[in-house]
Amino acid sequence: MRHGLTILSMTLVAIFLLLSASASTQDLPPPPPPLPLKPSPTPPDKNVDQEIDPDDVISVNTTEILLPVTVRDRTGRLVPSLTRKDFRVFEDEVEQSLNDLSLRQAPVDVALIVDASSSVADNLDDFRHAAEGFASYLGEQDRLCLIQFDDKVTLLQDWTRSLVQLRRALRRISPGMFTRFHDAMLLAARDQAPRGNARHAIIVLTDGIDSGRGSTFDAALRAALQSQTTIYVISNTEIERNRKKQELEALLTTSESAVKFNHLRIDDLRLGLDALEASERNLEALTSATGGRVYKPSRFTDLEKTYAEVAEELRLQYTLYYSPLNAKRDGRFRRVRVETTTPSHHVSARIGYYSPSK
Repeated sequence: MRHGLTILSMTLVAIFLLLSASASTQDLPPPPPPLPLKPSPTPPDKNVDQEIDPDDVISVNTTEILLPVTVRDRTGRLVPSLTRKDFRVFEDEVEQSLNDLSLRQAPVDVALIVDASSSVADNLDDFRHAAEGFASYLGEQDRLCLIQFDDKVTLLQDWTRSLVQLRRALRRISPGMFTRFHDAMLLAARDQAPRGNARHAIIVLTDGIDSGRGSTFDAALRAALQSQTTIYVISNTEIERNRKKQELEALLTTSESAVKFNHLRIDDLRLGLDALEASERNLEALTSATGGRVYKPSRFTDLEKTYAEVAEELRLQYTLYYSPLNAKRDGRFRRVRVETTTPSHHVSARIGYYSPSK
């Protein structure tokens, strides 16, 4: 009976994700009511599960825009040592002026987030080692916080520069059920606000499959754009895909009677594979829109290497500042595009921001 309920739950989640994956991210909906993420005492942890005020929106409240930018060459390698003269910034297709102070160093506030549901639960130690290694790469002015999500979103450690505090928080991660991925993205982007002079990044380990019990994908994307957050996803979809394919192949190569007997599990695995495909499209859309990237390790034991790659990207990231020529405070979305003077460069930057209201 318990196995049958698990299959039914996973099937419903897969169907929900496949239906939601076709939603366009071009026309973003109004923000959902917020689910406040508040620091918890250490210990105990404090879970977040509250209703939302629809008027709680985040937008740029300064005349100067901070724009993190990553540049890679045609081989995918990071490009260091560019100068302000190598960049061009366009807002709503109007080129913006850059001055000698437009390219500056900025610290980074990083929200480390882990999906503690069943798809990752057996490999949490790999995440713990990778998170500690990642922290060792950060600069003296950089900060971390730690969040886990499953059927709830839990802030395990508020902003800190202390590796000791991070280690203690990592030990408090515990496995759970279901996946409130969209809620976790929305809350981390909106409630874990960075310092005014800092870049804001989220690094999340997940397969991106949401249980459909809370916020939507579009709400999570809007929150990230409103808070000017760059999202990096360490996706375990490739690991899950290989596992499901192996199990499916094993079931399909048995006798005809065995295939008929296992048809529910076979259908569930096929739906799961389709859900992973849909999830990857959503993750690519989320990271591309915010100027981040999806990493797909083939094994959980590769996590430490993968997190080191993200740390290197943040270290070599450029921070552009500009004052928009359009000074209207109308709350509208302003689309931003960044180029370099070298056409072969691939530039990653968020697609825009929301101007402040009056």
